[in-house]
Amino acid sequence: QVQLVESGGGLVQAGGSLRLSCAASGRTFSSYARGWFRQAPGKEREFVAAISKNGGSTDYADSVKGRFTISRDNAKTTVILQMNSLKPEDTAVYYCAVRRPGGSSYRAPGEYDYWGPGTQVTVSS
Repeated sequence: QVQLVESGGGLVQAGGSLRLSCAASGRTFSSYARGWFRQAPGKEREFVAAISKNGGSTDYADSVKGRFTISRDNAKTTVILQMNSLKPEDTAVYYCAVRRPGGSSYRAPGEYDYWGPGTQVTVSS
């Protein structure tokens, strides 16, 4: 059974850092692009960051560019989202996802087939 599990969320003060991790089990997804999305209360799920299957290409939402970094490990089973200079508006549930092969967009949630249950990130002012 394929599972994605996020970890590393929590409560942090504005300006602080968190490191989110997304581990896959059941499959390695080494040949799949991976992404992070977030959803704040009362808002739609939004794209945060994505990384290509070989790690050579990344994409970031403008709101996090320069503060967040996405990476994947050599075994391609875990994807990391390093979040620095956090702001209260970054507060949301963060989800990792696996994009289906041949997808045309990193930013559309509909391009992703597998999702984790999410991890809460709360940034206090």
